[in-house]
Amino acid sequence: MLSPPWCERCGAPASRPVTSCGDCPPDAIAIARAPFGFDGPIRRSIHRLKFGGLRAVADALGVAMTEAWADVPWTPSVLTWVPLSRERLAARGYDQARALARAVAPRLGVPAVPLVRRLGDPEPQARRGAAARREAMRGVFEAESASGGVLLVDDVLTTGATGGACANALLEAGAEAVGLLTAARAVSSARRPRPILGHGLASGSVVAPGNGSPAVDASRGRSDPRKPTLGR
Repeated sequence: MLSPPWCERCGAPASRPVTSCGDCPPDAIAIARAPFGFDGPIRRSIHRLKFGGLRAVADALGVAMTEAWADVPWTPSVLTWVPLSRERLAARGYDQARALARAVAPRLGVPAVPLVRRLGDPEPQARRGAAARREAMRGVFEAESASGGVLLVDDVLTTGATGGACANALLEAGAEAVGLLTAARAVSSARRPRPILGHGLASGSVVAPGNGSPAVDASRGRSDPRKPTLGR
């Protein structure tokens, strides 16, 4: 699990505490947190949630996400999520960010409300740099009327282009501030702590098995005794 020392604004690992860093998301996002690096078993678990609809993964990650938000000095008035396009939702039948938001909201004691609408769906952005991603996401989202602090939930933080576009829409709709909470974030090898994972999920969960139990291979959705448990 990611832990200090880190960037106080975005939670990226650092050799010493800093107030901001080169990995911070766009300025529209006031603060960001994620419990895990997007790597190894967590990466496979998120892919299983995203493309296989394994809802138990959302519940397990929701616990860790809530713990990751515990150090943030403000409580949002409402929680929302980054929505899928209609086409992707129809193809998958499942919105992973909504599932994560529904897992986190009751633990934070705030309502989960669909405030953001997606107006378009740019081409896949995996091969684009940060600036190109942000340009592609410009104007893709609009938001319902909002007020107070809004916590935006998504599955993974990479460059922050998508979260930043949603945050801009929420601020234009009246939100005072927007925070971003994701299940995982991209962490460069230079910043990556050893180990990334080690605690934060309930023992015996589909993401972090208990002592003596085989690790769950989330890409297969079953126990795989050949795989080591997380944190090793």
